[in-house]
Amino acid sequence: MTKLKIFCDFDGTITTTDNIISIMKKFAPPEWNSVKDSILAQDISIKQGVGELFRLLPSSLRGDLVQYLLDTHQLRAGFKDFITWSREKNIDLKIVSGGIDFFVEPILEGIVPIDQIYCNSADFSEETIRITWPHSCDDHCNNECGCCKTSIIRQETVPGDFIIMIGDSITDLEGAKMADLVFACDNFLADKCRELGLNYRYFETFDEVIADLEEINRRAEKHGQLF
Repeated sequence: MTKLKIFCDFDGTITTTDNIISIMKKFAPPEWNSVKDSILAQDISIKQGVGELFRLLPSSLRGDLVQYLLDTHQLRAGFKDFITWSREKNIDLKIVSGGIDFFVEPILEGIVPIDQIYCNSADFSEETIRITWPHSCDDHCNNECGCCKTSIIRQETVPGDFIIMIGDSITDLEGAKMADLVFACDNFLADKCRELGLNYRYFETFDEVIADLEEINRRAEKHGQLF
């Protein structure tokens, strides 16, 4: 029987906004904008750019940053139901995030077990915040991703698995290329999937993802259930 493996982005997908951008808008000096633009233009790698962004912030702000995001973040509609549904179906779900542990884990506390979360880490021992990279690129990727989603997919899957990528942005594109099905909640990723001929579906709420996966399962029952 085919094994379903789901890899879900965090910023802009599970949460409706990008939490790194939210932090920078609130706390960073103006030069953060040029770093962001360089990342989006792919003039610098995601790893380099994210590292430079957080070096703009004093480590002493840690508590303020966490509290700000806990107070302002918004989970995408249906996400908690999606987690419950995946648990009931015994589906292998991993959260793969270019975000940082000091805010990803508190936001998901009590919703997603920590052993299902892959993200970057932060060191607050220096004057400014230093990002560390526990899930860097493997030998098959040289994109300097930071948290390398393709490396995690290779690590967590075997041939024959049905791979689903859920995401919104450029950080999800390489993972989308490896997926059998992509769920895109932003036009950027949807447009890229269409340009590349990838199998994708646009969604706005996780309730739509659940409904689509249930339909896929019903159709697959003739050949053996996906889950």
